[in-house]
Amino acid sequence: MYKAPSRDVTDSRLDHAFFILGGAAAVWLAFLLLGESFHLGWGQVWFYFFFWAFLAYLLLPRLHRILTTIYVPGYFIGRARTSDGLLGDPVNVALLGHEPQIHAIMRAAGWTQADDVTFGSSRRIISSTIFRQSYSEAPVSPLYLFDRQQDFAYQQEVDNNPGKRHHVRFWRCPEGWLLPGGHKVDWLAAGTYDRSVGFSLFTLQITHKIEQNTDVERDHIVRTVSDAGPAVSVHVIKDFSTGYHSRNGGGDSISTDGDLPIIDARSVTVPAGQPSLPTDSRDRRPAPTMMGAALVVARSIAAFVLALTLLTSSEVFTDLTADGDPLDPQTTTAVVTFVAIAVLLFGLGEIFLAWRIFLGSNGARVIAMGLSSISVVVQAIDYFTGSTNITLEAGLSGLATDILVLLALSSQRARVYAKRQRIPAVPASVVGRRVSS
Repeated sequence: MYKAPSRDVTDSRLDHAFFILGGAAAVWLAFLLLGESFHLGWGQVWFYFFFWAFLAYLLLPRLHRILTTIYVPGYFIGRARTSDGLLGDPVNVALLGHEPQIHAIMRAAGWTQADDVTFGSSRRIISSTIFRQSYSEAPVSPLYLFDRQQDFAYQQEVDNNPGKRHHVRFWRCPEGWLLPGGHKVDWLAAGTYDRSVGFSLFTLQITHKIEQNTDVERDHIVRTVSDAGPAVSVHVIKDFSTGYHSRNGGGDSISTDGDLPIIDARSVTVPAGQPSLPTDSRDRRPAPTMMGAALVVARSIAAFVLALTLLTSSEVFTDLTADGDPLDPQTTTAVVTFVAIAVLLFGLGEIFLAWRIFLGSNGARVIAMGLSSISVVVQAIDYFTGSTNITLEAGLSGLATDILVLLALSSQRARVYAKRQRIPAVPASVVGRRVSS
C-alpha cells in the first residue's frame, strides 16, 4: 500500500513542462500525419486507422487533460475522473471496514473481482465482446479519485455478455480524510451499469455505454450486499450531493437523486484463507510505463542499427573534411568508428534507461523525457526554419517515437507509479474486529 510522497517543487514543475510539451508535440505530429494522408490517398486504409487511434487515445485525451486541469475542480465533488481529466461516474456508495471485509461481502453477494487492464485482458474482452463469449472477470477502464486509479473493481456479467454488466470501482480513502459534512468512511465506490459498447462522445474511443439512472445500480449494489451479509448494516446520507443531470467521461447521460448509502462491514467475519494484504492501484505497473520503456528500447535498437551501418559502411564517408580539406581514408575511418562507438554506447545506455523505467525509477523517467524533449525541439526548429522536411520516408518514425515516449512517461499513471512510496499495511489481527467511528 502506498501514500504520495511530499511534493518536490522542482520535480513538479518539470512534470508540468514535459506534460505541456507532450501535448504541443502531439498536435504537431497530428498535423504531420494529416499532411501525409493527403499524399497517400484513400488506398492506405491502415494509415487512417492509425490516425484515428492516435487522435482518440493520445492527442484528444492529452488536450482534455490540459484543459480540465484548468476548469475542473481539484477537490472532492462526488465524481470520479477519467484518465484524461473529464468528469466520470458519480461516487454513489461509501463503505466502512478493512479491505478483506469488503472483498468478503462482495464475493458473498455474487460479485466477481475484475482483472487488471493488461494487454492480455484487453485482447480477451475485445474478442469476448465481438463473439459474445462470457468473460466474468473482464477489466474495467481506469477512473480516478484522490488523484489515483481505483484500487480494485467488482462486476456481475449479464446474459454471459461482457458488453452488459453491473460493475463498481473502489478507492481507499486517504488516512484522516472526511466526507463533506465530517463523515468518516474507509472506502468510496462508483457503481454503474454497462448497457452496450460504443464510441466516446469526447475522445472517440471505444468504450462501454452506461445506463442513465445510476441510482438503480447503486441500489442494486446495496441490496445484494445486504441480502448476502446479515452482519452488514446500511446508513443513508440523504441529499448528500445535489441531484443532477449530466454526462460522464464517455458522453453518456447520467442522473442521480444525490443520496449516499454507507455500507458498514466492520462486523463482518472474514473467511479463513482470505488474503489480508492491502491492494493499492499504485502498486501495479501501468501500461504507460511499460509502453514508455518499450519505446526507449525501440530507440536503442535504432541506435544499434545506425552504429552497425556506420561500422560496415565507413568507405561511403569519403567526403568528410576538416577546414575545407578532405580527410585521408585512415582518418575518415577513425572518425566514423568513433561516432559509431558513441552511438553504440548511447544505445546501451538507452537499454539500461528502459530497464530502470520499467522498475519504476522516477529519475530514469525524467531523463528519458528530457532526451525526447531535446530531440523533438531540435527537429521542430529544423522543420519550421525550413532546414529539413519530415515525411514517412524521412524522419517521421523517429519523431513519432520521441513524442510517444514523452506522452507515455508524462502521463498521470506513469508519474504516480514512479513517485510512489511504501507504507506499512494494516495488521491482519485487527481485521474482523468492530472499530468505532
